[in-house]
Amino acid sequence: MNKIILSLFFGLLATNCIYADSASDANSEIKNAMKLKPNLEAGKKTYELCAACHYNNGWGKEDGSFPVIASQHKSVIIKQLADIRARNRENPTMFPFSGDDILGGPQGIEDVAGYIAALPANPKPGTGDGKQLELGKKLYFEKCVACHGQKGEGDAKNFFPRIQGQHYAYLLRQLQWIRDGRRKNANPTMLALIKDLDDKTLAIIADYISHITVDVISTKKEEKKEK
Repeated sequence: MNKIILSLFFGLLATNCIYADSASDANSEIKNAMKLKPNLEAGKKTYELCAACHYNNGWGKEDGSFPVIASQHKSVIIKQLADIRARNRENPTMFPFSGDDILGGPQGIEDVAGYIAALPANPKPGTGDGKQLELGKKLYFEKCVACHGQKGEGDAKNFFPRIQGQHYAYLLRQLQWIRDGRRKNANPTMLALIKDLDDKTLAIIADYISHITVDVISTKKEEKKEK
């Protein structure tokens, strides 16, 4: 029995070490990329591969199978790409498109992230049924506003994503995955805030977010501040 317990202990220890190494690799790559300036022409060329799923405009699909990435904060795109590359975020669909043979390292990540961030925001994402928007607003301001802002604008400095203009189905899926522990790179504060919410409540929050009016002018101002 003791041998079994020891075996499980060392197995868990090894797994935790792998996760720690993955997070460390991602953090190092994020820091290196953030020091650079994007070459938007190079980023545009790389993005041609991304467009197969996210489309040329970066607006993804309304059914939420592929998210809106246009006008996302450059820092957020860099972080998510680095996490995927380090396997700190499970996304098998993205794995073939995030390797060194495609992105080439920190400069390549900076280039494509800069290009995506400069794409115009999606003014009409896929939305929910809109039946409980007042309750959704109340829940959003209780659970989400501190990090994602009053209009879902996010915070580039702290790597909080812009969720304004995102598809309802994608928002709901990510909320569920974060709550259920399927997103290894989820923010611990967010997990603590939503871990006890059921699917119906998460759907109400996602519906409200999907109906937030997309402020394209504000988006461009925020991107200039980030630079």
